[in-house]
Amino acid sequence: MVSTMLVVPAAAMAATAAPAAWASATPYAPCPIVKVKPNPPAPTPSPMPTHDPGQPVIGGDGLATTGLAVPDAAPTLPRNLSATSWVVADLDTGAVLGACGPHEFGAPASLQKLLLAATVLPMLNPSQVITVNADDLNFEPGSSAVGLILNGKYSVQTLWLGLLLNSGNDAANVLARLGGGAQGVPGAISAMNAEARHLGAFDTHAETPSGLDGPGQVTSAYDLALIARACFAREDFRRYAATTAAQIPPQPPKHKVGFQIQNDNKLLSEYPGAMGGKTGFTDIARHTFVGAAQHEGRRLVVTMLGAEHRPVRTWQQAAALLDWGFSVPSDASVGRLVDPGEAETLLVAAAPSPAGQPAQMAAAAGVSSARAVVVAGVGALATLFFAGWLAVLVMARRRAARATTASVESDYDGSGPTG
Repeated sequence: MVSTMLVVPAAAMAATAAPAAWASATPYAPCPIVKVKPNPPAPTPSPMPTHDPGQPVIGGDGLATTGLAVPDAAPTLPRNLSATSWVVADLDTGAVLGACGPHEFGAPASLQKLLLAATVLPMLNPSQVITVNADDLNFEPGSSAVGLILNGKYSVQTLWLGLLLNSGNDAANVLARLGGGAQGVPGAISAMNAEARHLGAFDTHAETPSGLDGPGQVTSAYDLALIARACFAREDFRRYAATTAAQIPPQPPKHKVGFQIQNDNKLLSEYPGAMGGKTGFTDIARHTFVGAAQHEGRRLVVTMLGAEHRPVRTWQQAAALLDWGFSVPSDASVGRLVDPGEAETLLVAAAPSPAGQPAQMAAAAGVSSARAVVVAGVGALATLFFAGWLAVLVMARRRAARATTASVESDYDGSGPTG
């Protein structure tokens, strides 16, 4: 392991009075964050959403804090961290070993490409060859790109390598267009938001496939750990993420010679056991990072938001957190990464119960009430039938209109602004 780990005195992490914060269920302890001036200066971000105080915390009450969450008797933390939020978790068991503001909202920058991968990677044939169109090359000038050319022909595998090694926004646009089917990029973004909900990433809302800043586009360190876990569960993603260099093929007659791209994640080459990950930066998001490594049978992931390249580079901050995580006992945790599809069940199970009723009785009562409503509705329809077919038709149309409206409203999960 690399020797980037510095320690912070335990007294600096002593519990203090919690500031006004979202549903904090644990004593507040400040995160060990080195305050550095943003370089280049950061613009004023769009207002971030807030959590519903009545909503349960996905991952456990130990993660209901804007500050630090570490196990009892945990080893001392690095003090070279400028990231404003982070999570260290076990990819296999799902245990969250430690966190700073795990559910705090932040802009993802190019870490958004991991959600694109989690969503679209299963849909596409890696050997399929795609022709680049003008819309694929419509992205912010000066932002990261592989260098795809108009009417160039590239395999889907090459596009994934361009996305994950070189953070290509051009590759993101092509892959999103393919994954969105007939709806193109907007279809892929809808699918990305649906995948986020399926994974339990309720702090996440996607507006772009690449991570270029968009109104209402947010995520959290916890959500990124869920998304990264889904990605690293796939052999093809692990292979792409661990690739150090790739060849972009020539595109005759315009480009008769291809070129090589390098993996921009220094963790991969500098940290023993590194499995890869993703880097990101925008003026609003600052530096963001996901990295994974394996050591002595354990596979850990670290996710970071809102970092600067000081006091050390972002990958070195991640390395320090990985060092720390591997020194945490394997049976210690402050929460867990939920399994795909689990979060919806957790939210229903934790819904407020009528006073004096256990949750199970409340759930049963809810089912009984729903059945009673159905029975009553059937009786009402029968009455309307006997009163006259015209009344039935009018009521049916009204009910259909209301059902359509409810369906549209429920498509948005409430995790952030609609933009």
